[in-house]
Amino acid sequence: MLIVIVVAVVALLAGLAANRFLRPRLIKEDDGTGMAVKDLVGPLLTMTVLLLSFVLVTANGSYGKAEVASRGEARALDQLVETAEYAPQAQRARIQADAVCYARAVREQEWPAMSDGHGSPAPSVWSTDFRLTFRTLEGKPVFGMLVSADSKRSDEREERLTQASPSIPSAIFWFLLATLFITVTALGFCLPRKNNRGQLVTLTVITALLTTMLVIIRDVDRPFGGIIDVTPTAITEVERQATRDFLSHSPATGLPCDERGTRLA
Repeated sequence: MLIVIVVAVVALLAGLAANRFLRPRLIKEDDGTGMAVKDLVGPLLTMTVLLLSFVLVTANGSYGKAEVASRGEARALDQLVETAEYAPQAQRARIQADAVCYARAVREQEWPAMSDGHGSPAPSVWSTDFRLTFRTLEGKPVFGMLVSADSKRSDEREERLTQASPSIPSAIFWFLLATLFITVTALGFCLPRKNNRGQLVTLTVITALLTTMLVIIRDVDRPFGGIIDVTPTAITEVERQATRDFLSHSPATGLPCDERGTRLA
């Protein structure tokens, strides 16, 4: 985000410097003439529409899929907890405890890691424990339902981790950044050197808008970090419900993990 702002400011200063020192040498005309304010509106509208379209596609793609996957994973985990009610007491307690620890590991360890496009091995500890418990239930009616719910949870988690990585290639982002620089510099070069207060204000607004749009693109492309992010609200609610169910059935049994979802020794 910082580099976008820095490049935009440098472009604005470069355009104004070109207008002040380079334009008089290349173009022999009255210093009061140049690009009018209305001439700047066309590039402004064109670039704004293009960037807005790009942002909308990105938002409906990466951000939307990330939010859907996060909620889908929470629903699958909740279904796993509810299905465990049909299992024998020992397996039920273990599955529900593992579900609480899994949710904590996702919320406290994997969610912060996803802001940098990475995952965490912490939730996998508990998903492995799920499968170990399922093996003791093979041949029972509840086995198929538990495996199906866990498979759905695994698929949604994989999709969530996939969307945590930037979907816009770096080459495209740098191309957009270069376009911003060239556009702002060129517009600054075309400003009249005198009686140009209106044009200066317009150019500054254009620079600010284009910079904001590019920052939004960068931010939305990382749905688990930044200003516009997907929060772990759904998984937190499932954690609360799973904790309640576990404690109602096994009040004397402690959870096998700490508040961050790390297995206790």
